[in-house]
Amino acid sequence: MIYCCWCDEEGKIIDDGTITRLEENLYRWTAADPNLRWFRQNAIGLDVQIEEITEQVAALALQGPTSGKVLKSIAEADIENLKYFRKTSGRIGGVPVDISRTGYTGDLGYEIWIPWQDAVKVWDALMEASRGFDIHPTGMLALDVARIEAGLILADVDCISSKKALIASQKYTPTEVGLGKLVHYQKENFIGWQALLEEKQAGPRRLLMGLEIDWNEVETLFDRMGLAPQTPATASRVHVPVYKGRDQVGKATSTTWSPLLKKLIALASLEPQHAMPGTRLQMEMTVEAVRHKVSATVRSLPFFNPPRKTKTPI
Repeated sequence: MIYCCWCDEEGKIIDDGTITRLEENLYRWTAADPNLRWFRQNAIGLDVQIEEITEQVAALALQGPTSGKVLKSIAEADIENLKYFRKTSGRIGGVPVDISRTGYTGDLGYEIWIPWQDAVKVWDALMEASRGFDIHPTGMLALDVARIEAGLILADVDCISSKKALIASQKYTPTEVGLGKLVHYQKENFIGWQALLEEKQAGPRRLLMGLEIDWNEVETLFDRMGLAPQTPATASRVHVPVYKGRDQVGKATSTTWSPLLKKLIALASLEPQHAMPGTRLQMEMTVEAVRHKVSATVRSLPFFNPPRKTKTPI
């Protein structure tokens, strides 16, 4: 199983997703947005058949430190030896499923691929088997916090598809959002290759980095207003400027209080000369409708990357 992105002729990202090898010549390709038309257009002249199966498959993400133990207790599959970004098949509650060691949280986790009509059976079986593991259903608000801790981008927030972008600056190359390692420059026959090769030689215009906001300065701002320091209950997707002195050198695209790290953190798109880890910058913060600047230190991504995420056996 691989994580990939696909680009237009200018090397700008259209979308990203995963490709799972199910059989010798059978693959399942996922995408954040509908891309069937694009796939079929670019399949012309190739020996490939494309089938839309969106309505036939349900997906369930089981994530967290005890997710492996949960699956071992209920799944009829070799979970203990399943490597990171590998897939196996088995049964849960009598239902045939595919299980991949993948996820969007940055922690140990699995995604379970289920025939849609049996999805509720698998859900019920997992919830019943996991009572002793303190399992909790979670939604996008919790996932948003976890993916920022893991340094994972969100479409239309940290990266805009080149199909949706209104101006050139809204389009991103893989390297500009931390996905440069997914580009195989030695392969000449893919869309955007020439443009991406030119970027590799010249260097990207911006880089995705982490920011750790100075909490003491945040407390001071609130104290001046006679308020206790407040942390957002959910992650913010509002873009805010990042400065070096008086010059804007980037923008924070996703910001959250990390309950795991006990820090206020952000993902930020920065000019390369200001993206070195440890660099001190300033980020805009609004308190009681008044704009201020607080210090922020550039950090490498991810913020959270536990060894258990990739350790085998679990």
